Amino acid sequence: MTVSSRRSFLGGALGAPALFGQAQFPGVQYSQYSRCLPDYLRKLAAAAYQKRQTALGALTTPALVKARQAWVRQTLMTIIGGFPEKSPLNARTVGSLERSGYRLEKVVYESLPGFHIPANLYIPTVGKPPFPAVLFQLGHSGNGKAYESYQRACQGLVKQGFLVLAFDPMGQGERIYYPGVPGQRSRLEGGADGEHTTPGRQMLLTGTSSTQMQLWDAVRSLDYLASHPLADTARLASTGQSGGGTLTMLLCAVDERLKTAAVFSGNTENVACRNFLPPGSTDDAEQDFVGSGPLGFDRWDLFYPFAPKPMLISVSDKDSFGTYSPNYLHDGWPEFQKLAGIYRVLGAAEAVRWVDTPLPHGLSYDSRLQLYNWMLRHLKGETRTVTEETGTAPEPDAALCVTTQASTVAAFAGETPFTLTKARAAGLPRATKDASLEKLLRLERPAASVAKVLKAVPTAGGVSVEALEIASAPGVVLPAWRFIPRQRAAGPVLLLLHPGGRNRAWHEGELFHRLALGGVTVCAADLRGIGDLMPEFSGGAPGYTRAHQSEEDYAWGSLILGRPLAGQRVTDILALAAALRQGGHQVALAAYGATAVPAICAAALDPGIARLYVAGGLSSFRSLVEIEDYRHSLADFLPGVLGQTDLPELVAGLAPRPVTIGGAVDAAGQRHPLPSMKEIYAAGLQRGHVSLRAEPDWSEEILRSLCL
Repeated sequence: MTVSSRRSFLGGALGAPALFGQAQFPGVQYSQYSRCLPDYLRKLAAAAYQKRQTALGALTTPALVKARQAWVRQTLMTIIGGFPEKSPLNARTVGSLERSGYRLEKVVYESLPGFHIPANLYIPTVGKPPFPAVLFQLGHSGNGKAYESYQRACQGLVKQGFLVLAFDPMGQGERIYYPGVPGQRSRLEGGADGEHTTPGRQMLLTGTSSTQMQLWDAVRSLDYLASHPLADTARLASTGQSGGGTLTMLLCAVDERLKTAAVFSGNTENVACRNFLPPGSTDDAEQDFVGSGPLGFDRWDLFYPFAPKPMLISVSDKDSFGTYSPNYLHDGWPEFQKLAGIYRVLGAAEAVRWVDTPLPHGLSYDSRLQLYNWMLRHLKGETRTVTEETGTAPEPDAALCVTTQASTVAAFAGETPFTLTKARAAGLPRATKDASLEKLLRLERPAASVAKVLKAVPTAGGVSVEALEIASAPGVVLPAWRFIPRQRAAGPVLLLLHPGGRNRAWHEGELFHRLALGGVTVCAADLRGIGDLMPEFSGGAPGYTRAHQSEEDYAWGSLILGRPLAGQRVTDILALAAALRQGGHQVALAAYGATAVPAICAAALDPGIARLYVAGGLSSFRSLVEIEDYRHSLADFLPGVLGQTDLPELVAGLAPRPVTIGGAVDAAGQRHPLPSMKEIYAAGLQRGHVSLRAEPDWSEEILRSLCL
């Protein structure tokens, strides 16, 4: 049964009488809550896809293509936070190996002051310099430049007469920044992936990105390679596999020195594509372009500035149900056809080529042969075909090390992505206003909100319970329980938000019921991604689908498509508060843990929220960049927020409305002692509307006090 036929069947069973004349379903017809967040992202992706397709469809002349190329470069720079100023490379050679047909030099240089890059330079010892030069960019190998197939590729290239530079990317090889116990390269889950993304999240808060940092490393590495006396600057190329292929795509978009490039199993699938599968093809931080969706910018745009220069795009056909999503080929092949059309417009139809391998994700033997032949043709002008890789012999990891400790941090007391981000954050002006909060949240204001009562039933003590639905964003319906006492107190309606969802304390004798017995009208609701609004699974290979069914991935997908998950949840809270105020009621808002940040933001934007209580919530965004091993969810991260505002400033700005903070925690989830909380919320305490509690109390007593 297809999805559409299944829906028709269910619609007939639960709605109007269908094929067999059955009576209409008499019960409550709940909405499909698990579809709300995925369908919301589908709409954003569809709009982004259409915007980009319209723009590409207009590229019918070389002049229009040239304008698009300039737009791509500028848009990419805006998305990633621009580039820093160039500083001295301070390059030096610290050792060498002599091998048959080439010499390997161990070099180190700095892409930023104190930020060291260890690299291996493969120099031909036969042939006449200057040599065509290839920047070899690595995939996410834990041992970086020592990974066996990458060594073989570099050796194979140098034996064909190319000068080759292979450097360790951030968080790999000798650049592990979160070292684990002896024998374990990184303490982070995912190894190299975690080493990229853990600091990458923090960078977003300061207005920069992991993309910027890793792409800058590539630009400075090309600077080093191009400045080498044996390099022919008219014949420069870049290549790489997997993450190195994606970084090659990025470098091709911004650096005009390259004559040709070859991308092997890079991330050649767009996020906003046909048949979008929520949360989209989210990946490491450097591959996720925050805010790109509304701009009509996506990963395939990276190829456009390079045209009409020769470009080889090689894919692993198995990656469509392996490393990447099912859209890796379903999206990639049509996008290649569009790119090929651009090459035709520029009169260079033969300069772009798609090749493949049936093998899994990796720089396999057949792919390496494709690499050698492409570079021979486009850097040396040779038509001969290499049919066999000979004479490659990978070295032990230690033999390629530039440092004696296999760590640039240990050897040079250098910077790390965390120390650089922390220093940048410290240099930002201390936030004192919240005027840009709505823009930071990319907020979508809810329409006029009304609480739709699906059904009301009685319970003990004269309390009635209503099953509510409240519309938020288009296609998003929020489920809630409203507990109404027999004798309503004069105080405000109490809106309760908890990361455990609305169903955690609804039974008779539990928290919601007890509060209502005491005269408090209680509404417990779910926000997007929480409780019954947790998203359903998308289609695709189970390994990929399971790995992406997380709040982290939905947060990345939301950021890419221009609506941060925190902002979506603020929209939900605003809709709930507006609906509960119908009839002239005031609203008191209480939020616990993961719902605290959107609750503070919602209160800052809605003066109709009369009182606020947050328990066990994050104390400040600044804490997220001051603690290396933070644990807080990406759902609350707002790009550039530290240059605009912070949570204590938002709390202070709620005056004169009463605010209570209970048991605030730092980015590692550690509770602040009361003296520390007094320092954090000093401005609010001075204004007299903030009170503090050492514990994150979620008891009947503290919640009831909000409605007195």
